[in-house]
Amino acid sequence: MPFYERGPVRIHYEEAGSGFPLLLIPGGGLNSTLASWQTASPFNPMERYKKDFRCICADLRNANPGQSSGPLEIDRPWDAYTDDQLGLMDHLGVGEFMVMGFCIGGPMIHNLIRRAPERIVAAAMMQPSGFRPEMPDLFYQNNIKGWGPALCAKRPDVSMDMVHDFLTSMYTNRADFVFTVSRDFVRSIRTPLLIAPDDVPAHPYKVAMEVTSLAPNAEVTIYPWKDSQEHIDQVVEHARRFLKAHESIRRRKGEGVSGRDGRYPLGGRWLRGLDMLNATRRRKPTGSTSADA
Repeated sequence: MPFYERGPVRIHYEEAGSGFPLLLIPGGGLNSTLASWQTASPFNPMERYKKDFRCICADLRNANPGQSSGPLEIDRPWDAYTDDQLGLMDHLGVGEFMVMGFCIGGPMIHNLIRRAPERIVAAAMMQPSGFRPEMPDLFYQNNIKGWGPALCAKRPDVSMDMVHDFLTSMYTNRADFVFTVSRDFVRSIRTPLLIAPDDVPAHPYKVAMEVTSLAPNAEVTIYPWKDSQEHIDQVVEHARRFLKAHESIRRRKGEGVSGRDGRYPLGGRWLRGLDMLNATRRRKPTGSTSADA
């Protein structure tokens, strides 16, 4: 059972497949773990993409069902998670990579692009979470009840006052848009994005489509897509084509690819999203809102 350790942080992760690295961020909010593919996702990308990519996934730090742990970094909650993700990829010898994130993975992808734009070749945001003004304390309430008490029960160094401060810093004080970045930042993103919108309380359709309209190199899947297995399969294939297209562009333009084991040295030339402008086709969504969780 592999772990990546850095000081007081210990991250449990797993890999499947080989090829170009694909970081996978499960849904499930602050309880996001590898097990979330069975409980909080319309499909399991570790299974669906292991023949295409080197799939890498980790339990989120301090997720109650998982095995990753570390301090609550109250002043920099989102950056602490990004540290874990980038640190894991460094630990595995991965320079450039693609990323697919579900739910909380949407804001995390924005933060990854903000922190390391030269490393993110392409990103797929599946049912991304975002701020819904008619439910301004949704994420705080969900986590103060569904995450904090269980964490405190197993961690005597963590109190509910600390959980309150952490969630206030993570959500309440950032109560707008996608929590991690501004609209102006999204306008500046050159990384190719694929958006698979949803419309449940934690995954507002309006925010997903606003990201699609603002990001200069974004495309959107069919919508709704979680209402039938046929539609889910269509989105799985759309995402595979999207990721494969940008892997192909990277391989044509990049150097330093080591090949069979999927390792891409940190010293290689990283292709920026700007080099891939106009590589994807914007599509408009159709259909009505989804009631899926």
